[in-house]
Amino acid sequence: MRSMTGYGHGEAADDRWTVTAELSGVNRKQTDIAINLPSSLNELEGEVRKQIADRLSRGRVNARITLERRGGGTTTLLVDEGLARQYVEAARQVSEATGADLRMAAADLFRAPGVFRIDEAVADPDAVRGLVIHAVEVALSHLIAMQEEEGAHLRRDLEARLDTIERHMATVRDQAPEVVESHRRHLHARLASSGLTIDMSDERLLREMALYAERCDVSEELTRIGSHLAQFRRYLEGAEPAGRPLDFLCQELNREFNTIGSKANDAGIAQRVVDAKTELEKIREQIQNLQ
Repeated sequence: MRSMTGYGHGEAADDRWTVTAELSGVNRKQTDIAINLPSSLNELEGEVRKQIADRLSRGRVNARITLERRGGGTTTLLVDEGLARQYVEAARQVSEATGADLRMAAADLFRAPGVFRIDEAVADPDAVRGLVIHAVEVALSHLIAMQEEEGAHLRRDLEARLDTIERHMATVRDQAPEVVESHRRHLHARLASSGLTIDMSDERLLREMALYAERCDVSEELTRIGSHLAQFRRYLEGAEPAGRPLDFLCQELNREFNTIGSKANDAGIAQRVVDAKTELEKIREQIQNLQ
């Protein structure tokens, strides 16, 4: 089990180039990969995107890949000395021709077009493809290790909350049969207080109790809840990404809780349902960070 948040760093180098890859992951329902590559390596974007997508099932991943020339940094400032001399000579000629003071300082040359330019580190994509793939792979390994560590913490929290829900539902299972019996006693008491004498074996009373018992029966809902919880645990123990199916199971569990709450007609059971739904809401918040 892995979360969607984490960070990974990787490097790869040969005798000419050093490639650095940084990956950061955050929550997102779908897979969203943003890649920042040096312009000279743009043709590698598709390959890097597939490499990341093959290892991560969902979430937003920002990938920043930099290229550095060994011993020379990523960029170099170049000066066109010949063009600079031409600017200075042109200023001198204009000054002599017009009498205007057009002396040019060295700092003025920074505003002269073409004198200075930035030479970015440019590499042949085929020559550094292996370095890029290796650096991204190392960064992915570190990212995934961090995600697995956080996923382990999330799993322990989820399992504890599932245990709590199971205890609430076990109490509901024990209390459910008492609901019909309690209704029978209250009905008998109301009839007695009204001065009516009806034999408890009267067919009309038995039919009323049977209908009430059918309306209050939550055994099917409890069975489905047990099945959903067992499936939930199987996903927690599995090796495949579980975020989406667990989100679906939360929706199904919530539906069953609502049905029990509406059918049971009992304050004690209603409170257990509220407590179980509180735990379920916390579970839903947690699994939003799961792949």
